[in-house]
Amino acid sequence: MRKLILILLLGCTACTTQAQDPGRNSSAPAQGGDTLARIRALIGPASCTESSQCRTLPIGAMACGGPQAYLPYSMSGTDEKALRALGEQHKAERLAEIKAGGMVSICRHQPDPGAVCSSGACQLGASSPAPVAR
Repeated sequence: MRKLILILLLGCTACTTQAQDPGRNSSAPAQGGDTLARIRALIGPASCTESSQCRTLPIGAMACGGPQAYLPYSMSGTDEKALRALGEQHKAERLAEIKAGGMVSICRHQPDPGAVCSSGACQLGASSPAPVAR
């Protein structure tokens, strides 16, 4: 029985590996990739002089709910309203992919790591997982 449970858990993990990184999913529709590219272009270098200028944007969606990852951005040079709208668009596209593909994922909460100013650029908080691959 333990072997069966282990096999099922490993199978679920294998199914969700690509789903957790929106920049890595090569089977994603072009529009989803375009939206993520537009988000990155709008964020730009995320220049900052202090951590109070830095924020995070939730990216994508997981089948169980919540974002796949977070991207840091700077309030001083980013149109936040446009950025948040693109973030919501990307989330909707990702949810449509999940539904169309019947994807599943582990039900793991991805906490917001926060963002800090380091070396003149906003970066995810020190204890956070790596940002979405570019």
